[in-house]
Amino acid sequence: MADSAGNREAIREFILDNISESSVGDDEDIFERGLVRSMFVMQLVLFVEQEFGVSITGEDLQFDNFRTIGRIDELVSRKLATV
Repeated sequence: MADSAGNREAIREFILDNISESSVGDDEDIFERGLVRSMFVMQLVLFVEQEFGVSITGEDLQFDNFRTIGRIDELVSRKLATV
């Protein structure tokens, strides 16, 4: 599986493909900045599950896990560690 930097780049690319900005930092809150709407979290969940082969359930579905590229990467890393 890809390393954390590779994971972050894949996550960043997915987000950038869905917003009108040309860049987004690892710690930028994409929802607070208004880059995406709250329904985008469902697309993020599907992307993470498909891209990284993990299952997002229960407590993983907390909105805070999807606010930043860094938090999404942390979630992916936690899930991959338990596979």
